[in-house]
Amino acid sequence: MFFEYLIAGFLVMAGLFGFVGSFGLLKLNDPMSRLHAPTKATTLGVGGVLLASMLHGVVVEGHLSLHELMITLFLFLTAPVTALFIAKVHIHRHETKTSLPKAGEDGIWATHNVTETKEAPAEDQQQG
Repeated sequence: MFFEYLIAGFLVMAGLFGFVGSFGLLKLNDPMSRLHAPTKATTLGVGGVLLASMLHGVVVEGHLSLHELMITLFLFLTAPVTALFIAKVHIHRHETKTSLPKAGEDGIWATHNVTETKEAPAEDQQQG
């Protein structure tokens, strides 16, 4: 009985996180703010459903499904990487080099160094 309530709690929590993430995606104005809502809240929502499913498999059916564990790991590993790439696209489309603050020691910004290359030392140019 306790585990059924725990599974139901995970499902309710997942539904709330999914709703908040979807609502934030619709209502936030800035693309970077919109990016924050689905990467955090919706990931936790899907993670809650997967946790409930794993717990149901162990408690009710008596076996652990590795598929759900692999999906959970894949989700939590790929969501931040996807968010990083979407944020970089936003920076490239909406920021100019003149609007950025002063760069660090090497004098370049990593996200804006796509087309620029530093001069290679003379030794490297002769070998290549």
